[in-house]
Amino acid sequence: MKLMVSLYGVALSIICSVAFAKVISESSRPVEKAVCVLYNPFNSITGLIHFQKTEEGILITGKIIGLEPGLHAFHIHEKGDIRDPKCSLVGAHFNPYSKKHGAPTDTTRHVGDLGNIYADDNGVALISMTNKLVGLEGPTCVIGRSLVVHRARDDMGRGREFVSKLTGNAGERITCGVIGYA
Repeated sequence: MKLMVSLYGVALSIICSVAFAKVISESSRPVEKAVCVLYNPFNSITGLIHFQKTEEGILITGKIIGLEPGLHAFHIHEKGDIRDPKCSLVGAHFNPYSKKHGAPTDTTRHVGDLGNIYADDNGVALISMTNKLVGLEGPTCVIGRSLVVHRARDDMGRGREFVSKLTGNAGERITCGVIGYA
């Protein structure tokens, strides 16, 4: 088991290094699409998420399977380091403008606050949302960062606990992936 986790970490380190090299080498070209593969070797949660530039903002679509039924927080985190299957190295929510945590409809919030996704009784979440703060270029660029699904729902910063204002009181990170060029 330890060998599998070690090999998983090495493989992800190589993938992350290649992704960052690609980000640096292609940063002068306009970016229209990005993609993220979600995977955790210790549970059955997998997913594929697409990011597409549109006139209305970034269209985020995809499918995640293996979730517990119900709402799950869905965030972009600041670092693309997914070597730990518990997603502990991805940092905080992507927040380049030092805003408070909030709902995706709030104009002043973390760029990475995408709200909640809903998993049906079969554990499947179908995602389709447009986000005006997320970018594929410039200071709000999410390429090279991570996408994270949490065990609990996001309270949108409206809870009474202190952690609500930081993370939406979303609980454990259950799967993650690096956002890269499509």
